[in-house]
Amino acid sequence: MTGREISRIIEKAAGIIEGEMGFSGLAIVGIRRRGAILADRIKKYFPDEVPVGYLDINLYRDDFSKIGAHPVISETEVLFDIDGKNILLVDDVLFTGRTIRAALDALVDLGRPALVRLFVLVDRGHRELPIGADFTGRKVETLVDEMVEVRLKEIDIRDEVLIEKKK
Repeated sequence: MTGREISRIIEKAAGIIEGEMGFSGLAIVGIRRRGAILADRIKKYFPDEVPVGYLDINLYRDDFSKIGAHPVISETEVLFDIDGKNILLVDDVLFTGRTIRAALDALVDLGRPALVRLFVLVDRGHRELPIGADFTGRKVETLVDEMVEVRLKEIDIRDEVLIEKKK
């Protein structure tokens, strides 16, 4: 996927999200790192009063003991009350569903939203948990031993999505 395709997907998704969720009571929460960047990009199509926040889910992961002795912990920045809000949760890739499960646990620790909807740029299948995206940029068929790498210019120099064999 090219940078131009990513931009078109974000613009189209913003329109669909607006139609489905509206702006009243809406808040956007991006999962750090790349989900947060995508959340900012979606936010550009919404009114100023729609807040955006960023969620670090590392301490909520069920594979915490497997990711190393010193995992990188980022700050959760949700500077608004999520109680009763319609949350658009944003991430780059949906694979097993475990990251989204962790994000939902983290959100519930912050409050009780009225509803949570999920946008992912890429859905690659191979779910381990019964979690699906409400809004998907693109579904791609992959093998389990492949990796979908989303690169975003804010941290990776350019926008692109690549499918590679795991190393």
